[in-house]
Amino acid sequence: MLVRSFRIALMSLIVCGSANAQVADTINKKTPLLVGKDALLLGIFALGTAAVAPIDRQVANRLQDPGAQENRFLRTAATGFRLLGDPGSVVTGLGIYIVGRADGQRRVQAMGLHSVESILLADVLGGGIKLTAGRQRPFVDIKNPYNFQLWRGFVSDQYRSFPSGHTVTAFAFASTVTRESQFWWPHAAFYIGTVFYGGATLVGLSRMYNNQHWASDVMAGAAIGTIVGLKVVKYTHSHPGNQVDTKLIKGNKRSQLQFDPVLFSIHF
Repeated sequence: MLVRSFRIALMSLIVCGSANAQVADTINKKTPLLVGKDALLLGIFALGTAAVAPIDRQVANRLQDPGAQENRFLRTAATGFRLLGDPGSVVTGLGIYIVGRADGQRRVQAMGLHSVESILLADVLGGGIKLTAGRQRPFVDIKNPYNFQLWRGFVSDQYRSFPSGHTVTAFAFASTVTRESQFWWPHAAFYIGTVFYGGATLVGLSRMYNNQHWASDVMAGAAIGTIVGLKVVKYTHSHPGNQVDTKLIKGNKRSQLQFDPVLFSIHF
């Protein structure tokens, strides 16, 4: 059920993000940051979170089964994906930006810079919710998945379970890179999205395997990271004169492709 919920959410994101024509490298038309279609994305994640919340305890118990925990492959994979999510996402984003800056490639710089911006903004939002919600981590008491207490997150890290920070970071990176890549290779959007969103999902699963988060923590983290990433890309490309891009993205501007306002309007 958990895997099915993740699959529905991720496939919906990929479909919504796919493109069948070229779009402008920089969009010279300001568009609303929040539109009615955003409710669809929020609804997908809300349904996913609601679907897995009742089985938080069962999923946690299953992943903490001695057979699963003693599996060397699973332990190694969980560690690898945890590091991939954080600090891997930030390091990769910075690396992409540095490579683009060294070669004067504005598109590469934009991808790296915007991914780091998305991660920072999503982490601030997710961190604020963590501190406020005060949800107890499963390793404290795996029998009590609904232990929330307002502001308790300020007391100790063991009460900062909701949402999963690593998942927030991983999905912010995945959504930004996937959306940015659509300006380069629109017909490859499905495959790129599958790889990056799939990797982000594995990051979330690794946090559950390590008994640090409940399944609903991971779904909430995926929601925050994805939505923030998509919004950062939308804002930066519809506001090409924003100060951050102007100061940090350098190099010769390439001729822009024709802007199709209908195509851009279907993206979140």
